[in-house]
Amino acid sequence: MLSVKLELLAALAAELEKLSPGAGARAAFESPKVAAHGDYACTAAMQLAKAAKQNPRQLAQTLSDALMATPAFTRWVDALEIAGPGFLNVRLKPAAKQEIVREVLSAAQAFGQQPSRSEKLLVEFVSANPTGPLHVGHGRQAALGDALCNLFSTQGWDVHREFYYNDAGVQIQTLTNSTQLRAKGFKPGDDCWPVDPENPASKAFYNGDYIQDIANDFLAKKTVKADDREFTANGDVEDQDNIRQFAVAYLRNEQDKDLQAFNLRFDEYYLESSLYTSGRVDRTVERLIANGHTYELDDALWLKSTDYGDDKDRVMRKRDGGYTYFVPDVAYHIAKWERGFSKVINIQGTDHHGTIARVRAGLQAADVGIPLGYPDYVLHTMVRVVRGGEEVKISKRAGSYVTLRDLIEWTSKDAVRFFLLSRKPDTEYTFDVDLAVAQNNDNPVYYVQYAHARICSVLKAWGGDAATLNTVDLSALEGPQAQALMLQLAKYPDMLTAAAQGNAPHDVTFYLRDLAAAYHSYYDAERILVDDEAVKLARLALISATRQVLHNGLAVLGVSAPERM
Repeated sequence: MLSVKLELLAALAAELEKLSPGAGARAAFESPKVAAHGDYACTAAMQLAKAAKQNPRQLAQTLSDALMATPAFTRWVDALEIAGPGFLNVRLKPAAKQEIVREVLSAAQAFGQQPSRSEKLLVEFVSANPTGPLHVGHGRQAALGDALCNLFSTQGWDVHREFYYNDAGVQIQTLTNSTQLRAKGFKPGDDCWPVDPENPASKAFYNGDYIQDIANDFLAKKTVKADDREFTANGDVEDQDNIRQFAVAYLRNEQDKDLQAFNLRFDEYYLESSLYTSGRVDRTVERLIANGHTYELDDALWLKSTDYGDDKDRVMRKRDGGYTYFVPDVAYHIAKWERGFSKVINIQGTDHHGTIARVRAGLQAADVGIPLGYPDYVLHTMVRVVRGGEEVKISKRAGSYVTLRDLIEWTSKDAVRFFLLSRKPDTEYTFDVDLAVAQNNDNPVYYVQYAHARICSVLKAWGGDAATLNTVDLSALEGPQAQALMLQLAKYPDMLTAAAQGNAPHDVTFYLRDLAAAYHSYYDAERILVDDEAVKLARLALISATRQVLHNGLAVLGVSAPERM
């Protein structure tokens, strides 16, 4: 059916070009908002009518007559109907829709994928500071990032997954101080441990029980291993540097376990400290000064970020000589550009919204050839977790938050991924643990996976070789439910392209639920394993194609496609 659409579009472009030179380039079909109106809709007559000084309905009639005389429309179109002020509604012949079955079975796992475009994309996500295990907010970011990487891979991008983490600075010093006090035998509530939330000094301590675990292993002189490091504690409670390195390695190991439970991998872990040790931060600041985009005021160095659309200028170097946090971000993104990534997507919480303008301002002021709008951002809200009708509070400093591993253990990796991807990233989301484990149609991941398993069960009962279905006669697929299912299959490639362009993996979850619904309706309407061999094989080919697209779509989300449930 994709080849059919291309044939029809080519015919439409040719006829539009005859009516108005240059109009052929705008040839397009839309999906009617009401399925009963047809399979495709075309608004070209309304768009051309004003320039042509013609009544749009009359122009639509002229275009309709010309199109129905073309070989492509004669072969594949059952009827062209003029509606409203000049819409052209296209009704395809059953044979046109049946082509999609053969296309899916032929392409298999490659169905919906585009050729390589030889462009590099870096997606930075999770990027949690190594000061605690990953919470469910990080989980939402992990699901978004991995699905976006998979989406862009289907569109031919060379995708690089990157985790950037702060292994220096105030938060790491806080981690070190907290671990050192625990190792010395102190605990939250002691006089040396501030608890007043109004007292800024109280922020210099982490209260979670995991800090005691780190301290205990430090005193035991244990060795910890993470993806990017290994470190052995010396047990000296006065050696802050040793405590710091051990605590960071310990929590990197914890985060690795979270990511492994989520079946998530990264191509690279990029350390903030490397930006300083390599001299990148200093060189970036020197470049901004040399370009004339900074000034000194009140013993601080400022960036003229208002020259690039920011609401106010920003401090780069503070009075004490330290850099503000957006400066290494600018250096980091220059590094991304110099590493050959023409497109970059950062996935961050909505609390990072204020950094966007200043980072982009710094990149433009550096004048290294980076285009406007670089990098792209996908911002997400936090996640509420409800279990047994009660909200589970998330509080990292108190240590009573829900970790990503908690959520996976309560439900499953598949449920966590699908649920966290089922809403737009910037909308509030409540994760209902009880719904995530329910085995009914109200549970969206169960509903989609069950459709896949149901098809596998039918194919197993048939017992034949699915590879032979590629060439069967499909003419028996004429019922309304079969037609609706084939149309849904045909939407998959365009859906992937639009989802990637809009940084919208939630569109994949919506599509899969619609596809599962179309399959369940078809299954309820027509028995598959009938006595008539030709009809049976045609129906088996259709459900085999549906199984393939369900599998492909779930793979984009990082969700399994079980054969039994």
